[in-house]
Amino acid sequence: MEVEELRILIEELRALPQESEWVEFKENNTNPQRIGAYISGLANSANIENKEYAYLIYGIKDDTQEVVGTTFKPREEKIGNQELENWLVTQLNPPVGVQIFEFSYKERPLVLFQIEPALNRPVHFKGVAYVRVGSYLKNLKDHPDKESKIWQKTKQVVFEKELAMRNLFADKVLELLDYPSVFKLLNTPLPTDKSGILEKLLEEKLIEKRFNKYHITNLGAILFANDLHKFEKLARKTPRVIVYKGNNKLHTIKEQEGHLGYAVAFERLVDYVNDKLPSNEEIGRVFREKVNVYPELAIRELLANALIHQDFSIRGAGVMIEIFDNRIEITNPGKPLIDTKRFLDHSPESRNEQLASLMRRMGICEERGSGIDKVIAQIEVYQLPAPDFISGDNFTRVVLYSPKTLRQMSKQDKLRAVYQHCSLKYISGEYMTNQSLRERFDVDKKNYPVISRLIKEAVNEGVIKEYDNSRMYVPFWGS
Repeated sequence: MEVEELRILIEELRALPQESEWVEFKENNTNPQRIGAYISGLANSANIENKEYAYLIYGIKDDTQEVVGTTFKPREEKIGNQELENWLVTQLNPPVGVQIFEFSYKERPLVLFQIEPALNRPVHFKGVAYVRVGSYLKNLKDHPDKESKIWQKTKQVVFEKELAMRNLFADKVLELLDYPSVFKLLNTPLPTDKSGILEKLLEEKLIEKRFNKYHITNLGAILFANDLHKFEKLARKTPRVIVYKGNNKLHTIKEQEGHLGYAVAFERLVDYVNDKLPSNEEIGRVFREKVNVYPELAIRELLANALIHQDFSIRGAGVMIEIFDNRIEITNPGKPLIDTKRFLDHSPESRNEQLASLMRRMGICEERGSGIDKVIAQIEVYQLPAPDFISGDNFTRVVLYSPKTLRQMSKQDKLRAVYQHCSLKYISGEYMTNQSLRERFDVDKKNYPVISRLIKEAVNEGVIKEYDNSRMYVPFWGS
């Protein structure tokens, strides 16, 4: 934070009626053990109180909140051979983000510890978890009701509501966000005055206003930033497109990383990816026409899904699009919330529902639950191999393959295609048959035994089943 931001923050905190569960004022009580205990207690209490940060401030009296200054210089403190800050980090479990700021306020030296809230479980210091009860530091095990709230709260962290940048004047907000795109994408007239623009940004939860200053939310920044690199926590969330020569990663032709918010840049991202994909020439009666190897609708939907469903808590990783001669891979951080085999029929679940909802309203992605079925339908129209949906420990990947004949496909390629075709038929109120699968693979009627064998393999593998001894088939989860 800049000095001016720190001063504004101090004014906000001093305006509170008194110390609270997430704010502690000190003068010079700088015992390292005590500091570690306070960080634990403040981090846990910030979780319970739904605060973005907790604060430990040196140089302000706790009873009157008078600014008296401090002689504490944390960057000069050492525990053995370790600097205080590094020592504290090693004693906290799980690790919690702590930033230390030394600055001057009202010509008095202050020190501010900005502490991130507990996220996955209570934060312990040297094996003990603390919590604030009013302005007192207590052992968390003596307050099971508060500990229970911490475990419950970990599941309620909403990425979109967290703040990407704090304490801004109105003009700075309008400089950082591409606000005209907000109105354009929502088909709303652009107000003629600044107050009308800010009111809409507030209404859409793109910004917040507190103490006459504005804060940009993660939702506002990730969708409408003029430059995501100006938002420290979101800088690595820009999508990357890498084009390789051949079918492996040995030779990179081009790598491009975006910097605009997702909503602002989405159409350009789709166009850029499609432009880098291979195409074929189709000769018409008069003109040669370029036809994309991959369906544009499928690319569009999969890009939107990757942006929307990523796990933003995984730092240092964003959406990546990798283009090879024989395939395209779209990867986003985060293990999928549902089984990849049920992408077609399962009610959609999103980690980022506010982001998904706003992108739907702006027409960037399909209506709820209708995306993957459209992808599969387009793949079948283009007679491409079935997409592969891959679930990793901390990522989700979709692989689209360039054209192959049935003979060129592996057994797994064929089984995926049979299963996806059967599922698509089922959710459309139809049943898969030998004929429908022949059409899917563009196989002549006289070669129906080839398809019959393929259906039998899929039944034996348990991915489809026969419906009522009728030579019609449904996916394994169908009835």
